[in-house]
Amino acid sequence: MSRIHEALKRAEQERAANQAASLGERPPKSPVASSVVETPPPPRSESVALSELALPRLTKPSTLAPEATPGVIDFGTLWANCARKHWAPDPKVVVFENKDPFFPGTEQFRTLRSRLYRMRENQPLQTILISSAIPAEGKTVVSTNLAYALVHQRGCRVLLMDADLRSPRIHTLLGTSVAPGLADYLQNTANEFEITQRSDEAGLCFIAAGNHVTHPSELISSERMKEFLERVRPMFDWILIDSPPALPVADASVLGGLVDGVLFVVRANSTPAAASQRACKELRDAHIIGVVLNTSEETPEYNSYYSSSSYVNPPASAKK
Repeated sequence: MSRIHEALKRAEQERAANQAASLGERPPKSPVASSVVETPPPPRSESVALSELALPRLTKPSTLAPEATPGVIDFGTLWANCARKHWAPDPKVVVFENKDPFFPGTEQFRTLRSRLYRMRENQPLQTILISSAIPAEGKTVVSTNLAYALVHQRGCRVLLMDADLRSPRIHTLLGTSVAPGLADYLQNTANEFEITQRSDEAGLCFIAAGNHVTHPSELISSERMKEFLERVRPMFDWILIDSPPALPVADASVLGGLVDGVLFVVRANSTPAAASQRACKELRDAHIIGVVLNTSEETPEYNSYYSSSSYVNPPASAKK
């Protein structure tokens, strides 16, 4: 740094001496000298000169800690910015929307909720897939009511997701729109805020299936689906995913590998035993945590998760 200062000082003295020597023509600069000795230009400021001349150029990548992953959002941000659509759930199907606190079926879903919490004490259990062997087993009704049962726990945050991109039904039970939804996000035409709906129930969010697509299997099995589940996982206490039946298509088995556990819905006196066994084989790579027996006759000797008295002649759209 002292040599730089001396060079600058000497150059300034030489310029002053040349100006005072004579008023005649300035002598030409020696080409040899100009090729060997070159006076550096005066710095803009001392700080700039030091930063440009004294600091070495980095030749290795910086070892500073990387910044946080861009675009990370928390539940509060999602809740404040997601879609606020009007819901009109059928109180005969979504039992927790019924004014009667003892409406048939409510206690059975509370029991199911309690059993899930007990399982959670011994194993990771946050993302749950609800599926069945064949259509019309009642899995959509189970998914929706279980979400309401869970969110009734104070401070609980629940995401209900319709991943049945072929024949979605949850939006009809809730009385809301089907799009934009999951399919739109997976095609990168909508973001999290646009596809997420919030209810009047504090902490309950819903993602509908979205606009109809011709390639649902490709979307469900895409890396973007896996990344989306990892993205929303920190925001919620529970994530419930309604899937297509396991036997007709492979979507349920694909989703089963992305979640912590699978609830398998069986319709009493309806589901063939052979179909249930084949469906379990299809889900062999998933962790089946339990079976929900739907529309069973409740007796003192057998206390089922879900009673036939819960819904008397449920609408056809709910039998899924």
